Amino acid sequence: MGKYVMKRDEIEAFLIGLVISGTGGGGESEWGRVIMENDFNLGRSYEFVDPEDIADDALVCSGGIMGSVKSLEGISYPDITAEWEKDFPLVNAVRMMEKIQGRKVDYMLPFEVGALNTPVIMAACARLGIPMINGDAVGRSAPETQMTSLIGNGVELYPMPIVDRAGNASIVMQSDSPTYADEVGRMIVIKGGNLAANSHYPMSGRQLKDFCIPHTVTGSIALGQAVLAAQMAKGDGVEAVRKVVGGKLAHIGKITEIVGEDKGGFYLTNVAIQGVGEFADRKAQLVIKNETMALFIDGAVKCIFPDIALMLNPATGEGYTSVQLKEGIDLAIVLTPCHERLERCMQDPIGKVALGAARFGHPELPYQPLRELAD
Repeated sequence: MGKYVMKRDEIEAFLIGLVISGTGGGGESEWGRVIMENDFNLGRSYEFVDPEDIADDALVCSGGIMGSVKSLEGISYPDITAEWEKDFPLVNAVRMMEKIQGRKVDYMLPFEVGALNTPVIMAACARLGIPMINGDAVGRSAPETQMTSLIGNGVELYPMPIVDRAGNASIVMQSDSPTYADEVGRMIVIKGGNLAANSHYPMSGRQLKDFCIPHTVTGSIALGQAVLAAQMAKGDGVEAVRKVVGGKLAHIGKITEIVGEDKGGFYLTNVAIQGVGEFADRKAQLVIKNETMALFIDGAVKCIFPDIALMLNPATGEGYTSVQLKEGIDLAIVLTPCHERLERCMQDPIGKVALGAARFGHPELPYQPLRELAD
């Protein structure tokens, strides 16, 4: 495809696709909508470039925002977006990365696919005057900074500049642990106005081409368009999603219980779903840490992060975020494998630490690819 310029009338499909791919996380879609509408209103444009089309010696970095959604409830999304017109912490973090690297950043790569965390990178690129890579580092959303296809393939997370909403600036230069940067970042968020931005994973164009998850931005637009088309035709939105992602319908049921649990040093949400229809005799359990981390059906594990469990509304095919889940909601679960680059990370010692099930309180679960867990 080469270069692609997003059209304003693609926003709705894009957000639908991002929420589905976000596996419960990736940020609030309404905030993503505000960001994109604001940029279009101000005449900014979003240009995406396929990873295979950039130079090997280009400088690429990732980044995003970190925040406590609960602590920001008293501030509207338009107000925060308006703040960014005067001082955008994410742009400031990238400028710090450029100073460390001694050169201009040529492209940015979204950390993850998410309805807020992808648009916020688009907004930074539009202000920096650079294209964004048509891809990301997870192929879905993930709860922690080190959970990417990059870290287990030889790309360093560090240095990681962090600029918070209060204007404080910090740099995590190195660590003996792949999880340290995320832990430091969350401490800074709490101290600095409950919102911060970071820049990380500086890499060459060659590394990007070898290790990112490609084409997930235009893929999210296409996914949302497929759902909207199914809705207009009064068809099956869940089946439309399944076909686009090449996945498997694993369960349809009603949420009967949602329980929070402290396990292994993390706060997890366990969601029980009693099957209906053809799944009436089956009971599923989702383990969620912001995003879906594992699926059990009748006590047997069926999916382990980074493989993908999509949470869908059976009536529309649209995705649910984790904060939308409530007892009594009908839920369809579609499973699809992670990209082979992420699966390869799970064979690397660093990748096993960075992405392993111990990070969501289940150290007893060794990673098994989705194809090995299929019925």
